[in-house]
Amino acid sequence: MKRIFIISLLLIAATTAVFAQQNRGGAGSSARGYVSEWDMAATLANIPLGELDQAEIDGMLLMREEEKLARDVYLTLAEMWSIRSFENIARSEETHMDAMKSLLDRYDIDDPVKSDEVGSFTSPLMQELYDELVGAGDVSYIEALKVGAKIEELDIADLLGLIDATDNDDIRIVYQNLLKGSRNHLRSFDMQIQKFGGSYTPEHLSPEEYDRIASSDRETGSLVSDPNYVF
Repeated sequence: MKRIFIISLLLIAATTAVFAQQNRGGAGSSARGYVSEWDMAATLANIPLGELDQAEIDGMLLMREEEKLARDVYLTLAEMWSIRSFENIARSEETHMDAMKSLLDRYDIDDPVKSDEVGSFTSPLMQELYDELVGAGDVSYIEALKVGAKIEELDIADLLGLIDATDNDDIRIVYQNLLKGSRNHLRSFDMQIQKFGGSYTPEHLSPEEYDRIASSDRETGSLVSDPNYVF
């Protein structure tokens, strides 16, 4: 038993070191980099406001809470497992939340996030998902990584659908940048799952699309300004 415990500690320490190295040029540093990258005021200011239908409004409300879901789950798992990688990606998710808040403010839409408290949601669906995902991540460290992959592929699938459902360039630009971040997070989680001999079966993307994203290089550079960008 003592030997198993020591091995587990060594595995966790190794994971932390890998993520720390990765985050110097990966998710962690990108979370800091997003401070400037996500300052979209100048870009969006030159784009006229579009006409919104209810589906577009519902999509923005969904993504505002879905990004909070990601942040809150990662913060909870970070505390649960004492792994800084979850904290780093949670900071990135906070920038995604801020981007969606800016978009809602731009169109004078009431914010569905009534409390910034971790684990508190307006949507019953998001509340249920939070409880379910945290419970799944509590099983083991590798299961926590799988939760991360599940959240990111859900974000990607939803964002792809929302991009197709709007012709407003400002909304599409924000969604394109959320997509870029989610693809990078998915790559990080998938790499760690494989490192520990695990595997993940996608639920929201096709296996082909999941593998195409996970096996590709991390996306660098600044803000995606093309509303019709194709990865």
